[in-house]
Amino acid sequence: MQKQDNKRVLAVVSDLFFSVKINDAAKRAGMTVEFVKDEKDAMAKAKTKPTLIILDLNFESVNPLDLISKLKANDELKSISLIGFLSHVQGELKQKAHETGCDMVLARSAFSQNLPQILKRHSGVT
Repeated sequence: MQKQDNKRVLAVVSDLFFSVKINDAAKRAGMTVEFVKDEKDAMAKAKTKPTLIILDLNFESVNPLDLISKLKANDELKSISLIGFLSHVQGELKQKAHETGCDMVLARSAFSQNLPQILKRHSGVT
């Protein structure tokens, strides 16, 4: 069993704007980011125990709700924090993501604004 790496984030994100934003904020927090583009890679990389998984809930080719379900159903992976982001008008998707097990779901704007603090908190830096 691998130990959790407190300096690594797994990002299941396809949007270039958010990829750059996540990467920049992670560097400032002293963390590294690994980006994946499909469910198979996300599950495989999650087994390396990143401290946090960031998930674009609009990344349809991944089926985010199914991925959340699989991560939370796995005893080895369910303790990894999951943060999802979506459009502010998608209330139903937000509710489903919470019900499926996503630890935090934010509108894209709130995610962008709070990303530095979120990563700082997860990196253990005070």
